[in-house]
Amino acid sequence: MTSVPHPVPVAGPVFVRQLARLAGVDAGQGPPLAATLAQWIDWPRAVTLAGALDGRLADAAGAAAPDPGIADACAQSHARLREAILADPVLAVPNDAADADFAPLRARHLAHQRAMLAATGRLRGRLRDALAAVPRLARLAEVDAALEQALAPREHALLGGLPDLVARHFERTRDEAAAGVADTAWLDRVRLDLRALLLAELDLRFSPIQALLAALPADDPLP
Repeated sequence: MTSVPHPVPVAGPVFVRQLARLAGVDAGQGPPLAATLAQWIDWPRAVTLAGALDGRLADAAGAAAPDPGIADACAQSHARLREAILADPVLAVPNDAADADFAPLRARHLAHQRAMLAATGRLRGRLRDALAAVPRLARLAEVDAALEQALAPREHALLGGLPDLVARHFERTRDEAAAGVADTAWLDRVRLDLRALLLAELDLRFSPIQALLAALPADDPLP
């Protein structure tokens, strides 16, 4: 296996601070995480999650073959997505060719989100297959699958609303510049803000992948 540095993002606080700054609110506001998750997981999904925690494990003989390249695949995918964000010409600063219209920024935001979703979905599935091939980790694979099923609808809805939040930030910053409250380089600042938010979102989306990856055996080869 080639030696590729594995990103270890601390996603939550960075992402929350970025959102709070763009929305103009206090990052400490809001209910505790446990209370929020309790609202996200309805009764049917709670039953599914309980079944994954307490139910009978699938026959290990039917597990997928080991995937020794999964760690490198995760690191390389994260690096490619990060580079795509940093190299995006629409988000470049300075960008004198860009006009004061949010539509191109929205299009790029959505494109990067789709790329993240596709990559993380594939990797998370591969990681669960790798965990299922290790008897003592098979339950973790089932729990992660149940958690993803339970939380994905709300996660997709919330992350899918980010372009609208950035659009409001765009309009507010543009209006402040027109009133002389902000400097004339306001559009560059918005592009930098969007780029920083996308990078934080990338690390957030990779958090479950990093957690599953950390659970895989580090010293012993997979069976």
